[in-house]
Amino acid sequence: MKKTKIIYWIATGIFGAFMLSSAIPDFIMTDEAVDFITKLGYPKYIVPFLGAAKCLGIVAIVIPGFPRIKEWAYAGLFFDLVGATYSNICVDGLHLPMLFMLVPFTFGAVSYIYYHRLYSVKV
Repeated sequence: MKKTKIIYWIATGIFGAFMLSSAIPDFIMTDEAVDFITKLGYPKYIVPFLGAAKCLGIVAIVIPGFPRIKEWAYAGLFFDLVGATYSNICVDGLHLPMLFMLVPFTFGAVSYIYYHRLYSVKV
């Protein structure tokens, strides 16, 4: 049980940190975040919304309890990662640096799996 909890919190912390590192620039609308989104063909006004949604998702997966909200938060964060990866591949093609996206996917999956192992959630 202790090993499971340690793995869960480490994976969740790293996953949350990765998502937060992309949420804050979106939320405050840095030039890099706006340029990236417009390069992918999305409107500029979506940037702060995505940042706020990611921040709320991070809070939801970190706070204890609320299993149904946690499920939705994990789903939303994974949809964000999949959408960003797919959009980037469609615009720029598949390049070796895109393999970096396996890192947040892996930590997110480990966090999700160990969350279920730890709490045996029935949603």
